[in-house]
Amino acid sequence: MSRWRWILNRLGKRLWLRATLIGLLGVAAAIMAALVERYIPWDLPTNIGADAVGTILNIIASSMLAVTTFSLSVMTAAFGAATTNVTPRATRLLIEDRLTQTVLSTFIGAFLFGIVGIVVLSTGAYGDRGRFVLFVITVGVIVLIVASLLRWIDHLTRFGRVGETTARVEQAAERSIVDRLGAPYLGGRRMVDLPANGYPITAPVIGYVQHIDVGALQTIAEDIDQDIYVDALPGTFVYSDTPVAWLAEAPTEEESPELQERLLKAITIGTERSFDQDPRFALSVMSEIGSRALSPATNDPGTAIDVIGRMTRLMSLWAASCESADIEPVYPRVHVPALRTDDLFEDAFMLLGRDGAGLIEVQLRLQKSLLALSRWGDSAYRAAALAMAHEARDRAEAALTLEADRARLRALYMPGG
Repeated sequence: MSRWRWILNRLGKRLWLRATLIGLLGVAAAIMAALVERYIPWDLPTNIGADAVGTILNIIASSMLAVTTFSLSVMTAAFGAATTNVTPRATRLLIEDRLTQTVLSTFIGAFLFGIVGIVVLSTGAYGDRGRFVLFVITVGVIVLIVASLLRWIDHLTRFGRVGETTARVEQAAERSIVDRLGAPYLGGRRMVDLPANGYPITAPVIGYVQHIDVGALQTIAEDIDQDIYVDALPGTFVYSDTPVAWLAEAPTEEESPELQERLLKAITIGTERSFDQDPRFALSVMSEIGSRALSPATNDPGTAIDVIGRMTRLMSLWAASCESADIEPVYPRVHVPALRTDDLFEDAFMLLGRDGAGLIEVQLRLQKSLLALSRWGDSAYRAAALAMAHEARDRAEAALTLEADRARLRALYMPGG
């Protein structure tokens, strides 16, 4: 995805944009009833009084203002509940929820439609045919409001709950992993090694790499006729002296400032990590949910066990990464490092192994999942799964106080265990 498409995609997830567009649609609908009056045939039953339509518009305007205010308070409460009971990193997915944004935007659009309709109606701009058109549009708006309210009521029964939020994080992680499997090196060529005596392109600010426009880097590589080596994948925390990319040869003094500006425009750095090109972030957020469930304040091992099951499904997708190695690069002059499988296992299971070390029910599920994963994938994948399983077992051996619990863990490694 190019940088501009990525920016537009993120912009499309903002509540204010959708609310503005639907609000403008409501305003346009109210004004349109006055403008299309001349195109309505005379023989239509247009004998509708201004008071009848005005009463309905007053009801819509007053009720939608109250409903919108109530819905915003409920949404804010859901964000707070997710921050407290799940993890603050997951609230971004709730903020970007399309159904919530659509319903709130519909309420705001209906409110603006009612207000503008009342104002235009009071000026006498609507004739008989205009009031008929306004009445038809008002009936349609009422139907839309009722449908939105029913969807909103059903959505509120789950919105912000631990299970629902965890499922959203799993879906975001699955999308990120599937996208990366489809383009294991972001469309570029696998980087085997950095160029010897290469020229570094350092980060302009301190923050996280959020997005890399590999297509733009390919264009730059063709313009300067040399390959570009990316050294900081999305999710990497960089400093002002951290190389984010390398060139095999140093540019001339005249070319250097412009070239560095072009290269750094293709690499977006921000204050927070993003789910889009960063599967490790999605896995770490999922792991945080399980870790928080194991805190003494929450004491919810059932949620931790549920997270282990979800994490097992996600990591089973990554077992297919060895099959993606032969994908033809779309941008062959851009070299991108591969994600390390052991890093993914660490992001997924290390916190759960540490915080659940003293709980036998959590350790049994964790060990069974890791041992199952160790039977899939290539040799590096199997080795990473076994290494994480052994690390979690060692933590449990030190934390479990009952010898019988430790014996149950050891039995899993025996034939038929």
